[in-house]
Amino acid sequence: MPLQNRVTPFGDIVAIAQRGLFTGNRGIIHDPASKTLLSRRWASKAWLICVCEYKGRRRTVMGSRSWTELFFLDEAVALAAGHRPCFSCRRDAAERFRACWASARHGGPSSARVMDDVLHRERLEDRKKRLHPVAGSLAALPDGAVVAAGKDAFTLRAGLACRWTSEGYAPPRELGRADWLLTPPSTVLALSAGYRPVLHPSVGATNSG
Repeated sequence: MPLQNRVTPFGDIVAIAQRGLFTGNRGIIHDPASKTLLSRRWASKAWLICVCEYKGRRRTVMGSRSWTELFFLDEAVALAAGHRPCFSCRRDAAERFRACWASARHGGPSSARVMDDVLHRERLEDRKKRLHPVAGSLAALPDGAVVAAGKDAFTLRAGLACRWTSEGYAPPRELGRADWLLTPPSTVLALSAGYRPVLHPSVGATNSG
């Protein structure tokens, strides 16, 4: 039975077999004795995207009172859920994200804390996932942005949309319209400024993130 630690593009934490390309955390939100989630879904504003392997370190998932290991299909899904690259295990990606974040705002680099504060406001509304209106056409959104159409989430790439499923991405197709933008607007700006998230192979290709 899979643990309840897989994150969907809607930010929900579910129990499915899919592990994905990245791990990450929102602080300590589990009970190590039962390996189950607590009632809260975050304990920190620093929602991170981490690599699954780092310097040969091995962790027992949900095995201690340390950060709660969460898993994402790919970086686009993690960004949509409101996470950002980790400055420890993904320093290069985090610095690129920060540089694109600053470029989109025509200002100097922001600290991790500043970005976390902004993202926390953009990813939550009344303790639930904040849904943002889609401004303009889907074609104007950058690759790696994630939108919702009904109850489904779609990652955009090269003018097409790939529906997220518990097994990976469905085949890409055209998507005429979407109801909501799932990726926080500030992250969309960073994507538009050149940040390239790592995408799951089922989307058709991966990029270096």
